[in-house]
Amino acid sequence: MTLGDARVQRFLATKEIVVLATTQADGAPLAMPMWFLHDPGTLTMISEQSTQKVRNLRRDARVCVVAEAGGGGEEIRGVTVLGRAEFLPDGPERQALAERFHAKYPSLARLWGGRAMPLDRVMFRVLPARVRSWGLG
Repeated sequence: MTLGDARVQRFLATKEIVVLATTQADGAPLAMPMWFLHDPGTLTMISEQSTQKVRNLRRDARVCVVAEAGGGGEEIRGVTVLGRAEFLPDGPERQALAERFHAKYPSLARLWGGRAMPLDRVMFRVLPARVRSWGLG
């Protein structure tokens, strides 16, 4: 299974939030809900640079991302992505991705006070090493 699998891409297209898990300095996990973009090769996220998850990623780039749906009588289905985070430098690629974030999350411009990504934000992508899914058919 890869992130580019059509079933995985269709499922991720229905999600607004995934859970990102990072590793704290003492080895404990930290799991946080995140807005994200998905492509066949990567997941992309934005965060404030002063957050614990970003400090964790700078120290240990290993991550696990989970997207799920179902329950309440519905079949449970989802995707997990194990991989490494890579920070994106400012430039055309990051600007294009920021525009995609605005298209997916219209309230972002209000939160940022405009369309430009604030200076205290970082963008990172998750490069998958292993992708697993369940219940996607």
